[in-house]
Amino acid sequence: VSIILIYNKPTDKKMNKPFSLSQDERIKSKKQIDRLFKGGGAKAMSAYPLRVVYLTEPMGEDESTVAQMMVSVPKRYFKRAVKRNHVKRQVREAYRLNKHILLEALAKDEATDNGHKTSLCFIWTSEQLASTDTVAEKIRNLLTRIAERIAGNNKNTSAE
Repeated sequence: VSIILIYNKPTDKKMNKPFSLSQDERIKSKKQIDRLFKGGGAKAMSAYPLRVVYLTEPMGEDESTVAQMMVSVPKRYFKRAVKRNHVKRQVREAYRLNKHILLEALAKDEATDNGHKTSLCFIWTSEQLASTDTVAEKIRNLLTRIAERIAGNNKNTSAE
């Protein structure tokens, strides 16, 4: 008696999973990181122990992802990579579960024919580890504030 298991690998690269964080949603390009930090158009806000630097720019023809993110945990706060990686996992998980706040604001922005993409960098600013609930609360706070700013910019541009 033999059992044959067949695994159908999905061919569609973009599966409709609302709570996923794909590689396309992460900033990997040095050019994009330079634009974010050296371009001059980036804005920043804090919710201790996190700081977010974000840049909203027009979406290119070949781009399909409206929000991309990265996480930075400086070595001066946590010397051991294990702790830095733990914090990065906490931040990525909190973003993954709450990114819908930002995506809804960007979808409204797209509906007004202003198709923009947002690049985010979350930077850890504390020497202390924080609970996952605290990190999630701070990420929600920051994403809500960014979404409000995007919505505020939409009202300003549509009123002109």
